[in-house]
Amino acid sequence: MEPTILIPLMLGIALVAFLYSSVGHAGASGYIAVMSLCGLTAAFIRPTALVLNILVACIGTAQFWRAGHFSWSLFWPFALLSVPAAYLGGSLHLSTDILKYLLGTVLLFSAVRLFFRQGDPPVVNAPPRFLAIGSGAAIGLLSGLTGTGGGIFLTPLLLFCRWTYTRRAAAVSVLFILVNSIAGLAGYLSSGQTVPVTAWPLALAAFTAGAIGSHLGSQRFPVRTISVFLAAVLVIAGCKLIFT
Repeated sequence: MEPTILIPLMLGIALVAFLYSSVGHAGASGYIAVMSLCGLTAAFIRPTALVLNILVACIGTAQFWRAGHFSWSLFWPFALLSVPAAYLGGSLHLSTDILKYLLGTVLLFSAVRLFFRQGDPPVVNAPPRFLAIGSGAAIGLLSGLTGTGGGIFLTPLLLFCRWTYTRRAAAVSVLFILVNSIAGLAGYLSSGQTVPVTAWPLALAAFTAGAIGSHLGSQRFPVRTISVFLAAVLVIAGCKLIFT
């Protein structure tokens, strides 16, 4: 890859990794958008986005866990059926245009609500177990159909239903993204495909920026800042779904 393309591509990947990791996401939709704008092929974009997603999600999981924000009891019901549902969604060959427009609109609406959100509510309530399991399966299916890790759907759901606080939602979402992204990459590699060698410089950029972003998001940024960043992430993801 020519340096005239590689350098701006690495900068774009680093910016996406920083922004997404600060809110407990890994950046798949942002990486895909950046690589598409740089004219890279789908054969390069898909495995590269998965690798970057896994790296940044690993860092985010460690940072939010170390900061004490992760909740296993909140995570496992959502994750239980998400991986097989994501595998199913990725294996389906459906016309998803209407679905993408609908989901993109929902994400943009969620972004507006988050932008005006001032902070965490004084009290939150754990979701009913059956509802969490069903929601996780639905989000897993959507992640498979749309090629994302599912966090862009899970985090707003957790916050708008007042099922948890902002940093805990980020901690749960980033591990949710990790397990779904690993499943997606495993399925991709099992078909005989490989990860392009030129993906690794981008992985370095994502790893470095993701470490900084997840550290600030898990320990430094105020909740209001995280909400604004999350709104920006949802705008990127929503526009990516609608316009690509």
